[in-house]
Amino acid sequence: MSKTFRTLDDVDVRAKRVLLRVDLNVPMENGRVTDATRLERVAPTITEISGKGGKVILLAHFGRPKGRDAKDSLKPVAEALSKVISKPVAFADDCIGEAAAKAVAAMKDGDILCLENTRFHKEEEKNDPAFVAELAKLGDIWVNDAFSAAHRAHASTEGVARLLPAV
Repeated sequence: MSKTFRTLDDVDVRAKRVLLRVDLNVPMENGRVTDATRLERVAPTITEISGKGGKVILLAHFGRPKGRDAKDSLKPVAEALSKVISKPVAFADDCIGEAAAKAVAAMKDGDILCLENTRFHKEEEKNDPAFVAELAKLGDIWVNDAFSAAHRAHASTEGVARLLPAV
């Protein structure tokens, strides 16, 4: 029987920039994660890629912001994720542009970086080709581990998969 889709077992992530689409839309109260279940669920994929020497670059949305809003930042979520996986998780203040590019360029093999909320850009939900290209240039491989968001044809869930090898 042939496989209909590729998995992490089918790619060598060593020294590669792996854009990993995850679901970090966790419950928060007063800037703190109140239920880490979703973080615990993505931890095995993150640690597998990191353990194999890949540079893990997390793409995620949080809430339904209409532009940049500090209450919808992924920074406290990245901090909580770091505790769950017992590894440092760096954070970039944007998911595209200079902040993201500098953070990705500073990564070493096995490092983990969380980019800021993709929905801070209206182009995310519009699956805007220019925004997709900005995201895609940060990675070598795209991995989808955000099943709960897979039904959305957004830039980080569908668009990037058309530009990068996808698993």
